[in-house]
Amino acid sequence: MNSKRQVNINGLTIGGDSPVRVESMLKISLDKREECLAQCERLIDSGCEMARAALPDKKFADDLKHLINHTKLTIMADIHFDPALAILAMEAGVRAIRINPGNMPLNKLNDVISCAKNLGVVIRIGANGGSISQAQLEQAQGDRAQALFLAVREQAELLLAQGFDDLILSAKSSSVNECVQANMLIAKSYPDFPMHIGLTEAGPGDGGIVKGTACISALLSMKIGDTLRVSLTDQPEREVKVGYEILKALELRTRGVNLISCPTCGRRRADVMNLVKIVEPLLKNLPDGTSVAVMGCEVNGPKEARHAQFGIAGTPGGALLFREGKSVGEYNFNELDKILPEFLTMK
Repeated sequence: MNSKRQVNINGLTIGGDSPVRVESMLKISLDKREECLAQCERLIDSGCEMARAALPDKKFADDLKHLINHTKLTIMADIHFDPALAILAMEAGVRAIRINPGNMPLNKLNDVISCAKNLGVVIRIGANGGSISQAQLEQAQGDRAQALFLAVREQAELLLAQGFDDLILSAKSSSVNECVQANMLIAKSYPDFPMHIGLTEAGPGDGGIVKGTACISALLSMKIGDTLRVSLTDQPEREVKVGYEILKALELRTRGVNLISCPTCGRRRADVMNLVKIVEPLLKNLPDGTSVAVMGCEVNGPKEARHAQFGIAGTPGGALLFREGKSVGEYNFNELDKILPEFLTMK
């Protein structure tokens, strides 16, 4: 979305004219092989396009290789501190690694770069708040967003000087404003390179979803970001679902059904919350991008949701069903359980 340059990771393209990709991270230790593979399958089912897997110790190298050989999900190895782990990961079969500037010796990166070149591996420079050095903070005069950008720039320039440009750039913070400002600086300085966006720790529940959405939406609205992760204290499939909901709300991708429902008021003639519970399980067989409206009254019915392909609106006598804004019949509430499964089909 943002970049002109495109990278390719085992056939998964990021940047250029590719859609904004949705990522997550495995939340299980690699030595729990069957659990990792099961989580990968759930992520694939949820629409995840790439997942990072932490390789914290060389003893997990064979487990990483096993994962790569037994899942169809694109895996990026998450590497910290030890350049030898990056090389082990690439030799195990990963074709993308994430390194964190500031916690890996600069004088040992040449071997990593050489291996990445030889094997066709993409490197993500993934800076976060812990990547900032005191020197960078002083250079930025205490501006943490500027310092975060400097951490990315220092690492990027080191790799570019070695002739390596299969890069994805990323700067994350737990602060929405700090993260947005840092990514704006990166996008301005490196407009050709793909960017990964998101908060480094969004948190749990509604608060985490809101923070992650605020950050990612702000950046995407400025055309910054080619791949994203909503970093929730939750199951990784939840991260993927929220990621797609953000892209759907911004009309960038259309995975799943667009369910429109009114917030209800004293004018409502139908229990919208209950209707939504009845309707939601029936949506899984509809094509991506289908719009379904559930409205509480005739005021918020076909006229406001006239663009919905399927609609339900409360009326004095029950519920009005409509397609493309046109009525197809009014039914008593006690009939809906039988009527709706047939109504919500693409004929």
